[in-house]
Amino acid sequence: MTLSIFETRAPHDEPSQLTAFSGNRLNRDAEHRTDDCLEQALAVSGETLLVIASNKVVLKQEEPVPRALFSQEELGDLQPDKENAVLLGYTIEGAPRIAVPVLAPVEELETRFRLRDGRSAFRDGLLDEETLGIIAQGISLVHWNGANLFCGKCGTKTVSQQGGYKRSCPNCGHMMFPRTDPVVIMLTVDIERDLVLLGRGHHFTPGMYSTLAGFVEPGETIEDAVRRETFEEAGIRTGRVRYHASQPWPMPHSLMIGCYAEALDRDIHRDEQELADCRWFTRDETATMLDADPSGEGPFSPPRGAIAHRLMRDWVEWQR
Repeated sequence: MTLSIFETRAPHDEPSQLTAFSGNRLNRDAEHRTDDCLEQALAVSGETLLVIASNKVVLKQEEPVPRALFSQEELGDLQPDKENAVLLGYTIEGAPRIAVPVLAPVEELETRFRLRDGRSAFRDGLLDEETLGIIAQGISLVHWNGANLFCGKCGTKTVSQQGGYKRSCPNCGHMMFPRTDPVVIMLTVDIERDLVLLGRGHHFTPGMYSTLAGFVEPGETIEDAVRRETFEEAGIRTGRVRYHASQPWPMPHSLMIGCYAEALDRDIHRDEQELADCRWFTRDETATMLDADPSGEGPFSPPRGAIAHRLMRDWVEWQR
């Protein structure tokens, strides 16, 4: 059978939809943002605000499910920094969603609310997929705005524009736009022996093994980044590289680019500063890891929703 350019024999038509933080369905309305769009959105009543403090989302301590949205009246004494708020977009019903940084001390906030960074918000499973995706957008953009309060060219205080999607310098005219840091995350496959390469970072939970990963460097293709990082971390040369899925990763504003890489070597020479362990796993061993209890001794995989889990599971289930 001949496949068209848009057809695949992969286990899923669009595996990115199965990764955490991918459920954001807001209309970002990028082409119609005006300099007063944030003010217009803030004038809308109701629970429209996502509250961010120190790169963490602030959640109301409600049972059984905490709530992420606040009204302006509820911000009260949280010291909202509306000057650096961001209009994230609009729901299908037309309601705005706005990320608002607050300046109240984190210690004080923690006595009244739950604070979660992106990783723990996903890991704890407290929020639905759409809200999780909106949180990823909000944390990333509030962080970017906070990191660009002053011009990188002349040091003048910058001005937020287009609802937080642009900052400009009133002195030299320098313009800044939100950034996303690309990270390759790859499952290296020994096709002949039907094995995959997995490693453990020094900071990993005991027993967990995952795919290798690293930042894409300037002037580098995704494929070359996969080959370079795999060789640097494990001493394994790779040939063909195939993109599989992606995942927004708000720590603070990365995009994980999931790939499969074809192993050309077998002997591992791991970078001991990067990895505590690195080894080859069979298909059966990988399948067992995917369903293993993470509270046990391991080995086990990253949790469902993590793109590393998706790469491992789809390799196990791939139509052969």
